[in-house]
Amino acid sequence: MAEALIVRNLSRRFGGLRAVQDLSFSVNEGETVALIGPNGAGKTTSFNLITGYHRPNAGSIAAFGRELVGLRPHAICAHGLARTFQVARPFGKMTVLANVMTGAFLHDRTMDGAREKAHEAIDFVGLSAKEHLPARDLTTIDQRRLEMARALATQPRLLLLDEVMAGLNPAEIDQAVALIERLSQRGLTIVIVEHVMRAIMAVARIIVVLDHGQKIAEGKPEEVMANAEVIRAYLGTGFVHGAVSGAAQC
Repeated sequence: MAEALIVRNLSRRFGGLRAVQDLSFSVNEGETVALIGPNGAGKTTSFNLITGYHRPNAGSIAAFGRELVGLRPHAICAHGLARTFQVARPFGKMTVLANVMTGAFLHDRTMDGAREKAHEAIDFVGLSAKEHLPARDLTTIDQRRLEMARALATQPRLLLLDEVMAGLNPAEIDQAVALIERLSQRGLTIVIVEHVMRAIMAVARIIVVLDHGQKIAEGKPEEVMANAEVIRAYLGTGFVHGAVSGAAQC
């Protein structure tokens, strides 16, 4: 299986703070990989480095055979990487449809073509009934769906999802998990940052665990969840399979 993303010896400092330290991992095409860890572990910073919002102090990032370090975010997106943000960032006064069309314009500069691609993405995430509403009027879960639709409209090969389940209730989390599973079934490569462990266990094939910017574990979900260092640093001693406690609560 071909590698979609290869991160090697990635490091980033902010002043005296080492946000990411010598991080290496890879993601195969069609695979769903999760980055987990406590707040401040370096997960979102890693996303920012991969997508060009920050430049690393050291290391390399390659996607689909091309080095990404030094490229601007729009060029990385055009290469097939799209992301959502931890805090939803819609254009509040614009409609759902207009928001998603901004993503579609990356590859289709015609109004009709962009509108068609936007309709497809909106339908896929289940927002068709609300496509003419202003984005600011959406509920939390619908704003998450809008973020995902806008990313999908760029026609990505690799999708990076940053805490798309934050603030959702259990029923909404189940809906989000189902949506991610549908994306995976379409063959999309996914990297997800998330604290909702029951969701991670459902969708991820491989889990990478960060703590203080460093990778402390990597492997299949059941292996990682049994790792003593992961339990100490993140899950808490009360963690058991099928239940979540401590830092990893739903």
